[in-house]
Amino acid sequence: MQLHELQPKHKPKKRKRIARGGKRGAYSGRGQKGQKSRAGRRMSPIIRSWIKRYPKLRGYRQKPIGLKPAIINVAAIEKEFEAGSRINPQILLERKLISKIKGKTPEVKILGKGELTKKLTFEKCEISKSAEEKIKKAGGITR
Repeated sequence: MQLHELQPKHKPKKRKRIARGGKRGAYSGRGQKGQKSRAGRRMSPIIRSWIKRYPKLRGYRQKPIGLKPAIINVAAIEKEFEAGSRINPQILLERKLISKIKGKTPEVKILGKGELTKKLTFEKCEISKSAEEKIKKAGGITR
């Protein structure tokens, strides 16, 4: 058997010619008239209709997202500071209990996890209710 003698096993499938009599005559499954029945029809992209449905809002609506405060617990402060110490964001940065956020000294929030026995002065810090109770119980001051 030579290469030129090879023949395909099956006959090539003929493409269906629609709308020329027989099983798919007349409208050939496209219904009557209208854009969908025409050759080369152009349907609008779906995303365009979605965009059109959105309400048209004007102006600057997005509020800037504020930086989250650095969080530190009372237990960590108890270990690091002596009685009578002042605590503010700069001192916490120096002691490396917090780190800078985007190159700036972050706001600090003191949370009440752990115990506090030392009298401390807190400045420029947000303080949770439970932490404030523990600070006042130990004789500390919040400013």
